[in-house]
Amino acid sequence: MSFLRRCIERVALGSGTDEQEARQAADQLAASPVIQSGPHCHLLFEPDAFYTHLFSLLGLGAHSLRWHICYNASTVKFIERPKKGPGWLHLDGDAVNVFGLPRSRMDSYSVCGFNGPYRFMLSGRKSGEPANAAAARLKAILPNTEFSSAANAIKTGNQAIRKKAFPPQVKLLQFDDIDVADLVADHLEDAGSWLSTRFVGNGSFAHSILEAIDNLNAGPWAGWIRRTTDLFWGLAEGKIFPLRLGGNVLLGGYGSPFEVRFSPVDIAAALRQRKIVPSLLTTFLVISILPGMRVLGGCRQTVYYPLMRYVVAHALDRSEERDILKALGADGRPGVWGHRVLKPNDGYPFLEIETSRSILDLLTNYAEQSLEQACGDLASFTSDPVWAELSTCIANGTIHAQSPEWRWA
Repeated sequence: MSFLRRCIERVALGSGTDEQEARQAADQLAASPVIQSGPHCHLLFEPDAFYTHLFSLLGLGAHSLRWHICYNASTVKFIERPKKGPGWLHLDGDAVNVFGLPRSRMDSYSVCGFNGPYRFMLSGRKSGEPANAAAARLKAILPNTEFSSAANAIKTGNQAIRKKAFPPQVKLLQFDDIDVADLVADHLEDAGSWLSTRFVGNGSFAHSILEAIDNLNAGPWAGWIRRTTDLFWGLAEGKIFPLRLGGNVLLGGYGSPFEVRFSPVDIAAALRQRKIVPSLLTTFLVISILPGMRVLGGCRQTVYYPLMRYVVAHALDRSEERDILKALGADGRPGVWGHRVLKPNDGYPFLEIETSRSILDLLTNYAEQSLEQACGDLASFTSDPVWAELSTCIANGTIHAQSPEWRWA
């Protein structure tokens, strides 16, 4: 928790907050250990992100908390599906190209990559010009400057949006995978830390985690935690690529010269140099599992996050680390549904806020509804093929509440 608190203070200071307020953000995190972990690195007016942030604002208001603290995954491409993702925003019926990027660049590069410059364009088919009047008005709110990464641009842009449209009593703190890279490096540069001595250590703990993931994918839980990379991603020229842990070296794959020795000093240096970034499992280890932080994620996170806790617990058990196992068992509701909970009221949040209703009006409207009314038809669950497979396994008894893999939920 002390490492995470320092990380939060650093991120707050980097966003322009003064030292006192940065400490207040870290203090709130320790007293009310909750992080919104659902949306990827999107502008606040992207519908999925917008209504997720509203849901968190309802909770913050109910508990009189000021800081909205979010982890926004940035090891994602600009396109998640056709004309949807961090590189796109829909405004008044038009698909808006947030940075004016060509399709080839959006398909290949990661939002966290330092291959800028990036500048907000909000362009349509005519490159360089705002897609429509709404895009022009939003562009006027966003900073007119260049950024080294799209993630930095989005974080800065969201602070401008917050000041313009969100209640002034709410402070926004966003951190992404580059911030988590520095957090992991903080751990590893402390020779006495658990991450330095055990997680990396002689490598056996990490190999135990990877073995447990392989075992999950050989059974009814297949597909929930994919071994797309081993604990870290490689990062070069704006692109991420998978790594494999072979012995005590992270390797870049067949034919790749990339390698980093799996030692605290070498991993920390590679993180500081932006040669690697943490995987999602490593991220959740340092922002949630170890510090005991509740994370509010999407419909898939409600399953894969407990399974992440399971694979970490499996490795802890093999290492006979009983104190941490006991602490994990004492966590109350460590991961809950918090992304895409609210049924969208309108397809274009920017227009809705701009022309008819304030954020406070929307919050009041949702607060007066039952959860059933506010959630709608739960399409994110019912239309998801991975959830359909899970439902089949539950129906035939292959998976049940007493399954050992579900113990750490």
